[in-house]
Amino acid sequence: MISLGCAKNLVDAEIMLGSVLDRGMEITARAEDADVLVINTCAFIDSAKEESIDAILEAHQQRELGNRPDQKLIISGCMAQRFARELRESLPEVDAFIGLDQVSELGAIIESVVTTANGPCPNFVTPRPTYIPDYDTPRFRLTPSHTAYVKIAEGCNHPCSFCIIPQMRGRHRSRQPASILSEIKALVAEGVKEINLISQDTTYYGMDLWTEKAGPRQPIDSSRGPTLTTLLRDIQRIEGEFWVRLLYTHPAHWSSELIRTMAECDKVARYVDMPLQHIDEAMLGRMRRETNRAHIENLIEQLRDGVPGIVLRTTFIVGFPGETEPEFESLLEFIERIRFERLGIFKYSQEEGSRAAR
Repeated sequence: MISLGCAKNLVDAEIMLGSVLDRGMEITARAEDADVLVINTCAFIDSAKEESIDAILEAHQQRELGNRPDQKLIISGCMAQRFARELRESLPEVDAFIGLDQVSELGAIIESVVTTANGPCPNFVTPRPTYIPDYDTPRFRLTPSHTAYVKIAEGCNHPCSFCIIPQMRGRHRSRQPASILSEIKALVAEGVKEINLISQDTTYYGMDLWTEKAGPRQPIDSSRGPTLTTLLRDIQRIEGEFWVRLLYTHPAHWSSELIRTMAECDKVARYVDMPLQHIDEAMLGRMRRETNRAHIENLIEQLRDGVPGIVLRTTFIVGFPGETEPEFESLLEFIERIRFERLGIFKYSQEEGSRAAR
Protein backbone atom coordinates (compact mmCIF):
# COMPACT_ATOMS: atom_id res chain seq x y z
CA MET A 1 0.00 0.00 0.00
CA ILE A 2 1.07 3.55 -0.80
CA SER A 3 -0.74 6.04 1.45
CA LEU A 4 -0.69 9.74 0.52
CA GLY A 5 -2.06 12.84 2.22
CA CYS A 6 -2.88 13.65 5.83
CA ALA A 7 -2.87 11.72 9.11
CA LYS A 8 -6.61 11.10 8.77
CA ASN A 9 -5.94 9.29 5.49
CA LEU A 10 -3.15 7.35 7.20
CA VAL A 11 -5.60 6.01 9.80
CA ASP A 12 -7.85 4.88 6.93
CA ALA A 13 -4.82 3.07 5.44
CA GLU A 14 -4.17 1.36 8.79
CA ILE A 15 -7.79 0.20 8.96
CA MET A 16 -7.67 -1.12 5.39
CA LEU A 17 -4.51 -3.10 6.14
CA GLY A 18 -6.11 -4.36 9.35
CA SER A 19 -9.00 -5.77 7.32
CA VAL A 20 -6.52 -7.43 4.95
CA LEU A 21 -4.73 -9.19 7.83
CA ASP A 22 -8.08 -10.10 9.34
CA ARG A 23 -8.88 -12.08 6.16
CA GLY A 24 -5.64 -14.10 6.46
CA MET A 25 -3.65 -12.22 3.81
CA GLU A 26 -0.07 -10.98 4.09
CA ILE A 27 1.35 -7.46 3.73
CA THR A 28 4.64 -6.93 1.91
CA ALA A 29 6.94 -3.92 1.60
CA ARG A 30 7.99 -5.07 -1.90
CA ALA A 31 5.47 -4.00 -4.53
CA GLU A 32 6.82 -6.55 -7.02
CA ASP A 33 5.90 -9.40 -4.62
CA ALA A 34 2.31 -8.29 -4.12
CA ASP A 35 -0.78 -9.72 -5.81
CA VAL A 36 -2.57 -6.42 -5.11
CA LEU A 37 -1.34 -2.83 -4.95
CA VAL A 38 -3.47 -0.26 -3.10
CA ILE A 39 -2.93 3.47 -3.51
CA ASN A 40 -4.68 5.52 -0.83
CA THR A 41 -5.08 8.90 -2.54
CA CYS A 42 -5.41 12.52 -1.46
CA ALA A 43 -7.46 15.16 -3.29
CA PHE A 44 -7.26 18.15 -0.94
CA ILE A 45 -5.50 20.46 -3.44
CA ASP A 46 -4.36 20.21 -7.08
CA SER A 47 -0.80 19.23 -6.21
CA ALA A 48 -2.12 16.37 -4.05
CA LYS A 49 -4.29 15.12 -6.92
CA GLU A 50 -1.32 15.28 -9.28
CA GLU A 51 0.79 13.29 -6.80
CA SER A 52 -1.97 10.67 -6.56
CA ILE A 53 -2.27 10.34 -10.35
CA ASP A 54 1.52 10.04 -10.68
CA ALA A 55 1.57 7.28 -8.04
CA ILE A 56 -1.16 5.35 -9.89
CA LEU A 57 0.59 5.59 -13.26
CA GLU A 58 3.96 4.67 -11.74
CA ALA A 59 2.45 1.61 -10.03
CA HIS A 60 0.94 0.48 -13.33
CA GLN A 61 4.23 1.03 -15.12
CA GLN A 62 6.12 -0.97 -12.51
CA ARG A 63 3.80 -3.97 -12.80
CA GLU A 64 4.29 -3.90 -16.58
CA LEU A 65 8.07 -3.72 -16.21
CA GLY A 66 7.95 -6.51 -13.64
CA ASN A 67 5.89 -8.66 -16.00
CA ARG A 68 3.02 -8.90 -13.50
CA PRO A 69 -0.11 -8.54 -15.68
CA ASP A 70 -2.08 -10.47 -13.03
CA GLN A 71 -1.28 -7.92 -10.32
CA LYS A 72 -4.36 -5.90 -9.31
CA LEU A 73 -4.36 -2.14 -8.74
CA ILE A 74 -6.97 -0.73 -6.32
CA ILE A 75 -7.48 2.99 -5.66
CA SER A 76 -8.88 4.27 -2.36
CA GLY A 77 -8.97 7.54 -0.43
CA CYS A 78 -10.36 11.01 -1.06
CA MET A 79 -9.68 11.14 -4.79
CA ALA A 80 -11.45 7.83 -5.32
CA GLN A 81 -14.36 9.05 -3.20
CA ARG A 82 -14.68 12.31 -5.11
CA PHE A 83 -13.78 11.39 -8.69
CA ALA A 84 -14.25 7.61 -9.11
CA ARG A 85 -16.74 7.98 -11.96
CA GLU A 86 -14.46 10.25 -14.00
CA LEU A 87 -11.33 8.27 -13.14
CA ARG A 88 -12.81 4.98 -14.35
CA GLU A 89 -12.79 6.44 -17.87
CA SER A 90 -9.41 8.21 -17.70
CA LEU A 91 -7.51 5.47 -15.81
CA PRO A 92 -8.33 2.10 -17.42
CA GLU A 93 -5.22 0.74 -15.67
CA VAL A 94 -7.16 0.62 -12.37
CA ASP A 95 -8.88 -2.63 -11.39
CA ALA A 96 -11.23 -1.22 -8.70
CA PHE A 97 -12.12 1.97 -6.81
CA ILE A 98 -13.22 1.96 -3.18
CA GLY A 99 -14.64 4.85 -1.16
CA LEU A 100 -14.32 6.03 2.42
CA ASP A 101 -17.23 3.89 3.58
CA GLN A 102 -15.39 0.75 2.44
CA VAL A 103 -12.08 1.15 4.33
CA SER A 104 -12.92 -1.64 6.79
CA GLU A 105 -14.00 -3.92 3.93
CA LEU A 106 -10.81 -3.88 1.83
CA GLY A 107 -9.98 -7.50 2.64
CA ALA A 108 -13.32 -8.77 1.29
CA ILE A 109 -13.12 -6.44 -1.72
CA ILE A 110 -9.63 -7.74 -2.58
CA GLU A 111 -10.93 -11.33 -2.52
CA SER A 112 -13.70 -10.30 -4.90
CA VAL A 113 -11.36 -8.43 -7.27
CA VAL A 114 -8.70 -11.17 -7.34
CA THR A 115 -11.15 -14.00 -8.02
CA THR A 116 -13.27 -12.15 -10.60
CA ALA A 117 -12.44 -12.58 -14.27
CA ASN A 118 -11.53 -9.49 -16.27
CA GLY A 119 -14.51 -7.26 -16.79
CA PRO A 120 -15.66 -3.67 -16.13
CA CYS A 121 -13.70 -1.93 -13.36
CA PRO A 122 -15.89 -2.18 -10.24
CA ASN A 123 -16.72 1.01 -8.38
CA PHE A 124 -17.39 0.34 -4.68
CA VAL A 125 -17.74 4.06 -3.85
CA THR A 126 -20.94 5.17 -2.11
CA PRO A 127 -21.94 8.86 -2.06
CA ARG A 128 -21.84 10.94 1.13
CA PRO A 129 -19.84 8.63 3.41
CA THR A 130 -21.08 7.89 6.92
CA TYR A 131 -18.47 5.41 8.19
CA ILE A 132 -16.48 5.99 11.36
CA PRO A 133 -14.12 3.46 13.02
CA ASP A 134 -14.66 1.93 16.46
CA TYR A 135 -12.08 0.97 19.10
CA ASP A 136 -12.13 -2.69 18.09
CA THR A 137 -11.81 -2.10 14.33
CA PRO A 138 -8.85 -4.22 13.12
CA ARG A 139 -5.90 -1.95 12.44
CA PHE A 140 -2.27 -2.29 11.34
CA ARG A 141 -0.37 0.75 12.61
CA LEU A 142 2.00 2.43 10.16
CA THR A 143 3.57 4.85 12.67
CA PRO A 144 6.67 4.27 14.81
CA SER A 145 5.90 2.24 17.93
CA HIS A 146 5.96 5.24 20.30
CA THR A 147 3.35 7.37 18.51
CA ALA A 148 -0.17 6.88 17.12
CA TYR A 149 -3.06 8.81 15.60
CA VAL A 150 -6.53 8.43 17.09
CA LYS A 151 -9.38 9.64 14.88
CA ILE A 152 -12.03 11.03 17.24
CA ALA A 153 -14.44 12.20 14.54
CA GLU A 154 -14.92 12.18 10.79
CA GLY A 155 -16.34 14.69 8.31
CA CYS A 156 -16.89 18.45 8.62
CA ASN A 157 -19.80 20.89 8.92
CA HIS A 158 -17.87 24.07 8.09
CA PRO A 159 -18.70 26.00 4.89
CA CYS A 160 -15.15 27.25 4.08
CA SER A 161 -15.37 28.52 0.52
CA PHE A 162 -11.97 27.14 -0.58
CA CYS A 163 -12.56 23.58 0.66
CA ILE A 164 -14.31 20.46 -0.69
CA ILE A 165 -13.65 18.19 2.30
CA PRO A 166 -17.35 18.15 3.41
CA GLN A 167 -18.25 17.00 -0.11
CA MET A 168 -15.69 14.18 0.11
CA ARG A 169 -15.90 13.10 3.74
CA GLY A 170 -19.48 13.99 4.65
CA ARG A 171 -20.87 15.79 7.68
CA HIS A 172 -19.16 15.82 11.07
CA ARG A 173 -19.76 12.66 13.10
CA SER A 174 -18.10 12.03 16.44
CA ARG A 175 -17.13 8.70 17.93
CA GLN A 176 -18.60 7.78 21.29
CA PRO A 177 -16.26 8.79 24.16
CA ALA A 178 -16.08 5.19 25.49
CA SER A 179 -14.83 3.99 22.10
CA ILE A 180 -12.01 6.56 22.04
CA LEU A 181 -10.98 5.87 25.63
CA SER A 182 -10.87 2.11 24.98
CA GLU A 183 -8.60 2.67 21.98
CA ILE A 184 -6.25 4.96 23.92
CA LYS A 185 -6.02 2.50 26.83
CA ALA A 186 -5.07 -0.27 24.41
CA LEU A 187 -2.42 1.92 22.73
CA VAL A 188 -0.91 2.91 26.10
CA ALA A 189 -0.80 -0.77 27.06
CA GLU A 190 1.18 -1.39 23.85
CA GLY A 191 3.75 1.21 24.93
CA VAL A 192 2.58 4.20 22.87
CA LYS A 193 3.78 7.48 24.45
CA GLU A 194 2.24 10.06 22.13
CA ILE A 195 -1.48 10.03 21.26
CA ASN A 196 -2.38 12.49 18.49
CA LEU A 197 -6.10 13.31 18.45
CA ILE A 198 -7.24 14.04 14.90
CA SER A 199 -10.38 14.85 12.93
CA GLN A 200 -11.37 17.50 10.40
CA ASP A 201 -12.35 19.77 13.31
CA THR A 202 -11.17 18.42 16.66
CA THR A 203 -12.69 21.26 18.70
CA TYR A 204 -16.20 20.44 17.41
CA TYR A 205 -15.90 16.96 18.89
CA GLY A 206 -19.05 15.65 20.62
CA MET A 207 -21.39 18.51 19.77
CA ASP A 208 -23.20 16.40 17.17
CA LEU A 209 -23.92 13.83 19.93
CA TRP A 210 -25.91 16.29 22.07
CA THR A 211 -29.58 15.46 22.56
CA GLU A 212 -30.44 18.98 21.44
CA LYS A 213 -28.30 19.36 18.32
CA ALA A 214 -25.70 22.09 18.29
CA GLY A 215 -25.14 24.37 15.29
CA PRO A 216 -21.62 24.88 13.94
CA ARG A 217 -21.29 28.31 15.58
CA GLN A 218 -22.91 27.64 18.96
CA PRO A 219 -20.82 28.09 22.13
CA ILE A 220 -19.38 24.92 23.66
CA ASP A 221 -21.26 23.78 26.76
CA SER A 222 -20.13 20.55 28.42
CA SER A 223 -23.35 20.38 30.44
CA ARG A 224 -25.23 19.57 27.21
CA GLY A 225 -23.20 16.46 26.31
CA PRO A 226 -19.76 15.22 25.24
CA THR A 227 -17.12 17.82 24.32
CA LEU A 228 -13.39 17.84 23.70
CA THR A 229 -13.00 19.22 27.24
CA THR A 230 -14.73 16.25 28.88
CA LEU A 231 -12.84 13.85 26.62
CA LEU A 232 -9.47 15.34 27.64
CA ARG A 233 -10.35 15.11 31.34
CA ASP A 234 -11.33 11.45 30.87
CA ILE A 235 -8.04 10.80 29.05
CA GLN A 236 -6.17 12.48 31.91
CA ARG A 237 -7.50 9.77 34.26
CA ILE A 238 -6.08 6.91 32.16
CA GLU A 239 -3.14 5.32 33.97
CA GLY A 240 0.29 5.23 32.32
CA GLU A 241 3.04 7.52 31.10
CA PHE A 242 1.92 9.21 27.88
CA TRP A 243 0.82 12.53 26.49
CA VAL A 244 -1.95 13.57 24.11
CA ARG A 245 -1.62 16.19 21.38
CA LEU A 246 -4.42 18.19 19.72
CA LEU A 247 -4.33 18.54 15.94
CA TYR A 248 -6.72 20.28 13.52
CA THR A 249 -8.51 22.62 15.94
CA HIS A 250 -10.79 25.37 14.59
CA PRO A 251 -10.64 28.86 16.14
CA ALA A 252 -14.45 29.15 16.20
CA HIS A 253 -14.84 26.39 18.82
CA TRP A 254 -12.17 27.17 21.39
CA SER A 255 -13.47 28.11 24.84
CA SER A 256 -12.10 29.29 28.18
CA GLU A 257 -13.13 25.88 29.54
CA LEU A 258 -10.94 24.10 26.97
CA ILE A 259 -7.98 26.42 27.62
CA ARG A 260 -8.30 25.83 31.37
CA THR A 261 -8.46 22.06 30.80
CA MET A 262 -5.27 22.15 28.73
CA ALA A 263 -3.51 24.08 31.50
CA GLU A 264 -4.69 21.75 34.27
CA CYS A 265 -4.14 18.38 32.55
CA ASP A 266 -0.46 17.48 32.51
CA LYS A 267 -1.02 14.72 29.96
CA VAL A 268 -2.16 17.26 27.36
CA ALA A 269 0.80 18.62 25.35
CA ARG A 270 1.22 22.41 25.41
CA TYR A 271 0.82 22.46 21.66
CA VAL A 272 -2.04 23.77 19.53
CA ASP A 273 -2.49 23.14 15.81
CA MET A 274 -5.02 25.77 14.70
CA PRO A 275 -5.26 26.61 10.97
CA LEU A 276 -6.29 30.28 10.72
CA GLN A 277 -6.02 30.71 6.88
CA HIS A 278 -6.02 34.56 7.07
CA ILE A 279 -6.47 37.45 9.47
CA ASP A 280 -7.91 40.27 7.35
CA GLU A 281 -11.61 40.77 8.14
CA ALA A 282 -12.74 40.89 4.51
CA MET A 283 -10.68 37.84 3.62
CA LEU A 284 -12.10 35.82 6.52
CA GLY A 285 -15.56 36.74 5.24
CA ARG A 286 -14.80 35.64 1.67
CA MET A 287 -13.31 32.41 2.99
CA ARG A 288 -16.45 31.87 5.13
CA ARG A 289 -14.32 31.05 8.15
CA GLU A 290 -17.07 31.75 10.73
CA THR A 291 -14.75 33.92 12.83
CA ASN A 292 -13.17 37.39 12.77
CA ARG A 293 -9.92 39.17 13.52
CA ALA A 294 -10.87 40.32 17.02
CA HIS A 295 -11.88 36.78 18.02
CA ILE A 296 -8.63 35.29 16.70
CA GLU A 297 -6.36 37.86 18.34
CA ASN A 298 -8.22 37.53 21.65
CA LEU A 299 -8.04 33.72 21.46
CA ILE A 300 -4.26 33.77 20.89
CA GLU A 301 -3.85 36.09 23.87
CA GLN A 302 -6.00 33.80 26.04
CA LEU A 303 -4.03 30.71 24.97
CA ARG A 304 -0.65 32.27 25.72
CA ASP A 305 -1.81 33.72 29.03
CA GLY A 306 -3.73 30.63 30.11
CA VAL A 307 -1.21 27.95 29.08
CA PRO A 308 2.36 29.11 29.84
CA GLY A 309 4.91 27.78 27.36
CA ILE A 310 2.32 26.86 24.76
CA VAL A 311 3.47 26.28 21.17
CA LEU A 312 1.14 27.60 18.46
CA ARG A 313 1.14 26.13 14.97
CA THR A 314 -1.00 27.55 12.16
CA THR A 315 -1.41 27.74 8.40
CA PHE A 316 -2.36 30.56 6.03
CA ILE A 317 -3.55 30.73 2.42
CA VAL A 318 -2.13 33.40 0.10
CA GLY A 319 -3.49 34.37 -3.31
CA PHE A 320 -7.12 33.64 -2.44
CA PRO A 321 -9.54 35.20 -5.02
CA GLY A 322 -9.98 38.91 -4.37
CA GLU A 323 -7.01 39.30 -2.00
CA THR A 324 -5.67 42.86 -2.32
CA GLU A 325 -2.19 44.13 -1.57
CA PRO A 326 -3.32 45.86 1.68
CA GLU A 327 -5.05 42.63 2.81
CA PHE A 328 -1.87 40.67 2.10
CA GLU A 329 0.21 43.26 3.97
CA SER A 330 -2.12 42.99 6.99
CA LEU A 331 -1.44 39.23 7.04
CA LEU A 332 2.34 39.84 6.98
CA GLU A 333 2.05 42.36 9.82
CA PHE A 334 0.01 39.89 11.88
CA ILE A 335 2.52 37.06 11.35
CA GLU A 336 5.45 39.30 12.28
CA ARG A 337 3.73 40.54 15.43
CA ILE A 338 2.30 37.22 16.71
CA ARG A 339 5.44 35.16 15.98
CA PHE A 340 3.92 31.68 15.73
CA GLU A 341 6.28 28.90 16.81
CA ARG A 342 5.31 26.87 13.73
CA LEU A 343 3.87 28.28 10.50
CA GLY A 344 2.84 26.83 7.15
CA ILE A 345 1.92 28.85 4.04
CA PHE A 346 -0.20 27.48 1.20
CA LYS A 347 -0.69 29.00 -2.23
CA TYR A 348 -4.41 29.09 -3.06
CA SER A 349 -5.59 26.08 -5.05
CA GLN A 350 -8.79 26.41 -7.09
CA GLU A 351 -10.88 23.37 -6.19
CA GLU A 352 -13.62 22.32 -8.57
CA GLY A 353 -17.00 22.42 -6.85
CA SER A 354 -15.97 24.94 -4.18
CA ARG A 355 -17.61 28.36 -3.75
CA ALA A 356 -14.24 30.10 -4.16
CA ALA A 357 -13.63 28.40 -7.52
CA ARG A 358 -16.69 30.20 -8.91
